[in-house]
Amino acid sequence: MNRILLVLMAALAACSSTANLQQSSMSQANAAYAAPAGPVWDFNATIIEACSCPMFCQCYFNARPAGVGCCSKPDDPELQKRFCRFNNAFRVNHASFNGTKLDGIKFWIGGDLGSDFSQGQMNWAILHFDPAVTKEQREGISTILGALYPVKWSNFSVGKDAQMEWKGGKDKAEARLDGGKMAEVVLKRNQGMSDEPIVIKNLKYWGAPRNEGFQLMANEVEAYRAGEKTYEFKGTNGFMITVDINSTDAAGTKKGY
Repeated sequence: MNRILLVLMAALAACSSTANLQQSSMSQANAAYAAPAGPVWDFNATIIEACSCPMFCQCYFNARPAGVGCCSKPDDPELQKRFCRFNNAFRVNHASFNGTKLDGIKFWIGGDLGSDFSQGQMNWAILHFDPAVTKEQREGISTILGALYPVKWSNFSVGKDAQMEWKGGKDKAEARLDGGKMAEVVLKRNQGMSDEPIVIKNLKYWGAPRNEGFQLMANEVEAYRAGEKTYEFKGTNGFMITVDINSTDAAGTKKGY
């Protein structure tokens, strides 16, 4: 009888030890699953965007921007003269980065995609923040932009702060940096079959898996007037778009910059 008791006690002890090990392993697995691999963020913003391409910007369908040599052979030197010089004026609708709220902040990106981006290599871009954007918010936006635009830039820099005006609308959209001294975009709704906006649906915007459609609005002017790489175009491509992306969407994807 004593021997049976001892055997039962030993068996119970073994079971208890195994259960503890299993519970410990499960706790560790759950902790590993719960712990984020990187910063946790979400981002929903509306962009007033314009570029030097004619309506609608073919860069969303091709690896080269519009320009001379539209039907040229790959080795045609005319292809190297192409460019897509853009201005993207952002207003964040609702967003957060590791607990820091990004709602309502504004920032601007100007630049040139270059003549050929078939390998994911763009020419240059410069980022400007409205002065009201805090250090923590800037850090969040810099990380998020790497997921929204998952490309490489030959030169990407942060320019000086400037007051930013941003006004969207169904019929007209306007954005200015330093009152238009540094940059300016003015868009006017393209006329459709009715007075409602013309909207392109089911077209992806860069790395964002969700958007509300490209609301077509040719520009009255799109200009970048800061620094040495200035440009100005009138009557070329423009649109407004609201995009949505978060850190779960971006997990495991190649980041930009």
